[in-house]
Amino acid sequence: MKKRVVVGMSGGVDSSVAALLLKEQGYDVLGVFMKNWEEEDENGVCAATQDFEDVRAACDAIGIPYYSVNFVKEYWDKVFSYFLDEYKRGRTPNPDVLCNSEIKFRAFLDFAMKSGAEAIATGHFSRLDEENGKKRLLKGSDPGKDQSYFLHRLTQEQLRPVLFPVGGMRKAEVREIAARNALPTALKKDSTGICFIGERNFKRFLQQYMPASPGEMVDESGKAVGRHDGLMYYTIGQRRGLGIGGSGDGRAWFVIGKDLELNRLLVCQGEDSEALYSSCIRVRKPHFIAGHAPGERFRCMAKIRYRQEDQACEVTVKDEEMRAEFARPQRAVAPGQYLVLYDGEVCLGGGEVENLEEF
Repeated sequence: MKKRVVVGMSGGVDSSVAALLLKEQGYDVLGVFMKNWEEEDENGVCAATQDFEDVRAACDAIGIPYYSVNFVKEYWDKVFSYFLDEYKRGRTPNPDVLCNSEIKFRAFLDFAMKSGAEAIATGHFSRLDEENGKKRLLKGSDPGKDQSYFLHRLTQEQLRPVLFPVGGMRKAEVREIAARNALPTALKKDSTGICFIGERNFKRFLQQYMPASPGEMVDESGKAVGRHDGLMYYTIGQRRGLGIGGSGDGRAWFVIGKDLELNRLLVCQGEDSEALYSSCIRVRKPHFIAGHAPGERFRCMAKIRYRQEDQACEVTVKDEEMRAEFARPQRAVAPGQYLVLYDGEVCLGGGEVENLEEF
């Protein structure tokens, strides 16, 4: 009997090719579209509806059955509520990380296993191998598309039944396979940004869910230099949209912090200002894919944002916290971002940036 694999179909080319490859390898493949958001955009278009139509067309072309499963409630409870709470706290969240750990590789994985599947697959550009009986998450072979950053919170239990069919390929190769097999998603452009916002104006989107509270912009001395529209609209390191260009000594202004208690946005001048850089970063509740840290103190590479080049650091793990001390100061580190650790091609894990203090 063929091994049943449920493929998480997004309506994009990567998951379409993943499903095609698995069918060609002899698996019993079922395509499932996860509906996580059902709001229309500014033009009255629901992206989920179009994506499901693309899933339907791709599965028909491949010759596999398909259907949709609704995870809207789970997504709201586990991902979107977190997203809003983090912004209310003045932080910079990355909901795509939680979407993977809580929806795609938890709610969807549970659904697939209960339906009789032996494995699930997605179109992520990541790879897996095994060492000493434990799964290891590896970077995708295409360095420009590697998505291990977004998967660093996954556990051994979550990774065990997972397949990443396109993880060892380059993006160009994936599109070539899609075109050669006349898949309707072959030329579909990659999705970018946060899935529930899409192409919409980010500021207007947030206004639907959070009341704006304008306040003062102050420099490092505490002097008021302008007004902000609401702390939630700004992130550390931001330069554009401050509306105070040309003031002070003429150099560009940058956001360096948020004072929630006094509702003040903290800014400084100069690209090379020390206030924009951090050498030590504290992380709360670090997660390690192997189930434990490599040691109480170890050297590795790390990145604070997706597609950032790996940065050398020394990590100290203590209780439920972790400190990363970088060889070179890191620019514009914001609480709420994820610090993700690597040993060569192997993603070790990571955690949320709490603040820039030592412990």
